[in-house]
Amino acid sequence: MSTGQLAMPPGTDPQELSRLLALAHDAFVDCGDPGSAVRQLVLDSWRRSVASGLDPELAQAPIRLDDEELAAIREAHPLTSVMPVIRRLLVESAADAGLLVAVSDAAGQLLYVEGSSSLRSRAESMNFLPGADWSEAVAGTNAPGTALALERPVQIFAGEHLSRQVTPWSCSAAPIHDPDSRAMLGVLDVTGSAEVATPYALQLVRATAAAAEAELRIARLSGARAHVAVSPGWSAPRLGVLGRNAAVVEHSGSTSRLSLRHSEVLLVLAGARDGLSTAQLALALSEDDQAAVTVRAEVSRLRQILAGLTGGPELASRPYRLTAALPTDVEEVRSALRAGQLRRAVAAYPGPVLPSSVAPGVVEIRDALHAEVRSAVLAATDADAVLSFADTGHGRDDYEVWQHALQVLPASSPRYAQVSGHVERLDLELG
Repeated sequence: MSTGQLAMPPGTDPQELSRLLALAHDAFVDCGDPGSAVRQLVLDSWRRSVASGLDPELAQAPIRLDDEELAAIREAHPLTSVMPVIRRLLVESAADAGLLVAVSDAAGQLLYVEGSSSLRSRAESMNFLPGADWSEAVAGTNAPGTALALERPVQIFAGEHLSRQVTPWSCSAAPIHDPDSRAMLGVLDVTGSAEVATPYALQLVRATAAAAEAELRIARLSGARAHVAVSPGWSAPRLGVLGRNAAVVEHSGSTSRLSLRHSEVLLVLAGARDGLSTAQLALALSEDDQAAVTVRAEVSRLRQILAGLTGGPELASRPYRLTAALPTDVEEVRSALRAGQLRRAVAAYPGPVLPSSVAPGVVEIRDALHAEVRSAVLAATDADAVLSFADTGHGRDDYEVWQHALQVLPASSPRYAQVSGHVERLDLELG
């Protein structure tokens, strides 16, 4: 376990660290520079959160699911089957210690929050309860949301949380993966006071997550099949790739996170109505020569994942193709653009397509979509829509977009001076 993973390395004084983090948090909110007291992992998360439009002073995790929706997702989600293991290994001792244990899906929605009853009541005041969305983009830096963003165990101590109302809390979280496909299923989290930011707490969470994965594998090897019910609110699978380093497939009220390679394969095939040969798919995935057997192996693993999605498309061969259309958030943005609904398009475009991918087929899709959105923004006279794009991480350094925003923004607007100043700074930086 690297030192950078630990919120409080051995020998750390929690009170002194809390004081330093409070000062750093204030400095970051005031001027964007927290100094050296903040771990790089945390600073990167703060910057991602702010780039998504989050206000550290006002942010609160939104409640996405009502009781009926939550019940349907729990019934369909694979992590429900391992809750007895999690309760036995972690929840019972956490309740005695006055702590909370939470389990989220791969989108950051909390499915279960159990443990100390008195602490649950306190946590509900900040919407840390089943049905709430604690993904990093909407709740700011927090252990479950940041563990999802980084796909690895994370600890967040006190003032390392970006949202002001969460800074009294600390948490340790670890992802839980599908034991076969390694797709992200969700996150296991322990939340409480300073003691959950210790190395021991993180080791305990990681060990319990590993036990949950082992339980899933044992169930499959023994032939056990979890019953999956299709709720009245069932909807067809949908692929999300915008602003994500790995795609998620939303299906039957649940969410599965894919590896980067499977994300690339599924996105490329979703846009290839006539299918692709092995050679064509290999070229879409890499500029290097890929052995046909490598492509076949990846497709075979992806086929297993799709087979587990209720009502999802099958992956056929010769040529490789999806047997049914798979809606994507890429197409949702394009649909809004075609309808002339720029505000909806910008809101549906949180970031580029799979930004960490270098697969030629993905790069082509990513560049084309960004150019379409950007062109529409540069042609727009709706100042709010233009600024909504400009204020994002992918628009903040776009000189032409900010210059256009200044042109369409009324001089009487409260933001005119700020936009003008930003254009001047970009002008100086870019020469």
